[in-house]
Amino acid sequence: MRAILCFIACLFVFNIGAQEISIIPQPQSVVVKDGSFTLNRSTPIVAVSKDDKNIAALFNSYLKSYYGFSLRVVSKGTKGIVLTTRSASGDGYSLEADPSAIRIAGNSAAGTFYGTQSLIQLLPVEKGSTLSIPAVSITDAPDLAYRGMMLDVGRHYFPVDFVKKYIDYIALHKMNYFHWHLTEDQGWRIEIKKYPKLTSVGAWRNGTIIGNFPGKGNDHKKYGGFYTQAEVKDIVAYAAKRYITVIPEIEMPGHGGGAIAAYPYLSCFPDEPTRPAKGVSWSGEVKGKQVQQAWGVYEDVFCAGKETTFKFLEDVLNEVLPLFPSKYVHIGGDECPKKHWERCPNCQKRIRELGIKGDGKHTAEHYLQSYFIQRMEKFINSKGKNIIGWDEILEGGLAPNATVMSWRGEKGGITAARQKHQVIMTPNNYVYFDYQQSPKEDSVTITNNRNHLPIEKVYNWKVVPDSLSTEERKLIWGGQANLWTEYISNPKKAEYMLFPRMSALSEALWKPVQDRNFDDFKKRLETQKKRYDLWGANYFGK
Repeated sequence: MRAILCFIACLFVFNIGAQEISIIPQPQSVVVKDGSFTLNRSTPIVAVSKDDKNIAALFNSYLKSYYGFSLRVVSKGTKGIVLTTRSASGDGYSLEADPSAIRIAGNSAAGTFYGTQSLIQLLPVEKGSTLSIPAVSITDAPDLAYRGMMLDVGRHYFPVDFVKKYIDYIALHKMNYFHWHLTEDQGWRIEIKKYPKLTSVGAWRNGTIIGNFPGKGNDHKKYGGFYTQAEVKDIVAYAAKRYITVIPEIEMPGHGGGAIAAYPYLSCFPDEPTRPAKGVSWSGEVKGKQVQQAWGVYEDVFCAGKETTFKFLEDVLNEVLPLFPSKYVHIGGDECPKKHWERCPNCQKRIRELGIKGDGKHTAEHYLQSYFIQRMEKFINSKGKNIIGWDEILEGGLAPNATVMSWRGEKGGITAARQKHQVIMTPNNYVYFDYQQSPKEDSVTITNNRNHLPIEKVYNWKVVPDSLSTEERKLIWGGQANLWTEYISNPKKAEYMLFPRMSALSEALWKPVQDRNFDDFKKRLETQKKRYDLWGANYFGK
C-alpha cells in the first residue's frame, strides 16, 4: 500500500511539473526534473560571443518590458543563464535547467535564440521580481526551414511600431521569415527616391468603401501612408537581430494600381480614367488615373509591351534590393487580368516580335506574362537575388530559378515541386488569417460568414503533401500564413485575426503532423492566452 501511495504521489508531483511546461511550439523532447531555478535581479547572463550578447540583450528587453527588471550580462561564469552558440548544422538547441543554472546551447545563433524563446515560455505568466523556472531538459529543432508570416500593408498601412511588434510575434513563435507585401492597387507603401510620385500620389486614396465589397458607401476620407527607406532599414535591422529575414514584395504585372496612378504611362492606356469596380461608391476625382478605393482585381495592369515599364521596375528594384539583405524578393505575379493586353497595340506587337502563340493550355497573353516574369527574374538574378512568385507564375512556363508560393490550395506547389522548383506552401484554405475564425463573426471579414478557418484546421495542416515523392518533398522549403488587410484597418483587429491561430501555425511548421496532438495543444494554449494578456495583445476568444 505504501508503495502504491508513493507511486501515486510521485505521479501527482510529475503531473504538476508536466503541466507547468506549456511551450508552443512544443519541443521535440521535454524531460521534467526535480526542483526549480529561481531567477531574480541578481541572476547573471553569461554571454561571450557577439550573437550571444545580442540574444542576452533581447531576453533582457523582454524581462524589462513584461516583468520590470533586467539582468547583468557577464562574459564568464557557470551560474545563472549561460548562453553558448556552437558551430553545428541546423538551428536546433538544448536547454538544461536545474537549481544552479540554465544552460542554453544552440547549433547556430538562431538555435540559441530559439532556446531563449522556450525559456521565456518557462517563466510564470504573472509578473514578479522573483521568477521560478521548473527544472527541465529540452532537446529541440525545427522540422521545416522556412517558417513565415506575411503582412499586407498595401490595403491598410500599419505604423512602424506595429510592424516591429508583428516581427516580435514572429520571433516569439520561433518563426524566421517576414514577408512584407508593400505595393497594391490601393496604395504604394515604400519610398523610391527616383520616383517621388509613388509616395506623394500612389500612397494615398481619396476614400475607402464601407463594409463588405462592393460596400455600403464610402467614408470619403483621404487614406494612406508609406515607409521611408530609413524606416525600412530600421525594420530590417530590427528583424535581423531576431534572426528573421524580411522578404519584400513588389507586385507585378498586376496589382499595380498605386504605381499607375502616380505614373500613368505604366498603363497600356494612360489616357483612360481609372474604372471603379461595379457598384462601388467613389470619392473625389474621377478623371485620370486614381488609386483604387475598393478591394478586388483590376484590369489596369503594368503594360508588358513598353520598354518604359521594364525600365521603371528595374529602377524601383535598384532602390529596393539594397535595403533587404534577403537572397529573395517576391514579385507577386498573381491575379493579372489580360484584357488590356489583348487590346493593347504595344502588347500585341511584343507578342508578334517574340513569336508567341496561344495553344490549348494558355493564350498568347498568358505566355506574355511568362516572358514578363522571366525577364524580371533575369534582371533580379543579375543582382545576386532570386525571385519568389505566387503560383500563377506557373502559367505559361516557370522562370528558371523561381520559388513558387502556392496559395490557391496545394496544387501549384505540387506542380512546381514536380518541376524541380523550391516551394513555400501557403494554401488559402489552411493559412489565410483574414478568414474569420468561427462560423459567425460580428466584425467585417473577407469571408463574410460564408466560410471560416478554425484553429484546429490550422494546427492539423500537413505542410508537405503526401502525393509528392521523397525527392520532391525535399523541395518544400516550408510554409507561411498570410494576413491580408482589406478588412483589417488597425493593430487590434490584426491581433484578433492572428491569435490564437499563429500559435497553432508555429507548431504546424515546427513539428511534423504525426508528432502533433491537438488536445494537448489546447491545454498549452490556455497558458499561452495568459501570455497574450501579458503582452497586451488582443485575441479571438478572449
